[in-house]
Amino acid sequence: MHAVGNFLADITEWGWDDAPARRLIFRTDLPRAQRFLPRYLPVDADRKLTAALSDSPYRLAADALLVQRACGLRIGELLDLELDCIHEIPGQGSWLKVPLGKLDSERMIPLDEEVLTLVDRITATRSPGRPMRHPRTGAPADFLFTHHGKRLSQNAVRSELNRAAETAGLGHVTPHQLRHTYATALINAGVSLQALMALLGHVSSQMSLRYAHLFDSTVRTEYERALNLAKSHIGPMPTGRTQLPITDITDGGWKDAPAIKSRLAGGYCLRAPAQGSCPYANICEHCPSFHTDSTHLGVLAAQRVDAHDLAEDAENRGWIDEAKRHRTLVSRLDALIAQSETA
Repeated sequence: MHAVGNFLADITEWGWDDAPARRLIFRTDLPRAQRFLPRYLPVDADRKLTAALSDSPYRLAADALLVQRACGLRIGELLDLELDCIHEIPGQGSWLKVPLGKLDSERMIPLDEEVLTLVDRITATRSPGRPMRHPRTGAPADFLFTHHGKRLSQNAVRSELNRAAETAGLGHVTPHQLRHTYATALINAGVSLQALMALLGHVSSQMSLRYAHLFDSTVRTEYERALNLAKSHIGPMPTGRTQLPITDITDGGWKDAPAIKSRLAGGYCLRAPAQGSCPYANICEHCPSFHTDSTHLGVLAAQRVDAHDLAEDAENRGWIDEAKRHRTLVSRLDALIAQSETA
């Protein structure tokens, strides 16, 4: 598109007879460049890399990377930290002062005891020496990461990261992925967009919103991983719990009970409206590991009838979310039944 647009502009400027009489290609006609989501480390890979860095014999570079992961710093911001970067604020704990970086923004990041211990270890490991000229201001500065009278270089940090990633059995990892991993962990923990902007030093909400788009894919990955793990570690069911005090429930009458209801494989579940829907109700039918065949068509059909009746019952009682849950289950059962019939 760019090439064609430039060609048409050139022949118009050159006065060719075949040049179009008016402009044909506009800026809005150009396709948007693909925007790649930030590459974060999955939880298991993050833990393996952290363990490899913690056991590294190259302490200064390894600890620098641990600080970057714990605070979400850019590599330039990390290596520009000075000895007095830790600030104690009365009543607010310890904070890391991040120097001016890529976007000329200075910020403060709250620290926990683990990071404070890490910084103390770095202070003891680094090589003391005379202040060095700051590349941004030109003023003498005592940098946190110094080794044999020189500043720790980006190449040294990247080399240590490559070594630790290989030890952990991971592929190629970049220092900026540690920042992405920090941001992804925060957004999945429910940190607000405004807080994320402040912690990452973003001057535009669009920069932080990239991490919000990670939410669906990250949750899906973690959901499937946790679900498979839970299936392999199912413990005994709790005993001694009192049941919902609903009496006179005859065969089939449970569907008319004034409670939130779910049809299960071997029975049914009744919950008081104040308890809300059970988060595990019908989870198996929606699980990607769930499989069925034509021998279970009778069970699936009966479950569909019950789910349809329960959806209407919930709608009549004004339980919109509960009705929606049953309608979603009906759609899922329709798909499973159709799949079983064609198998």
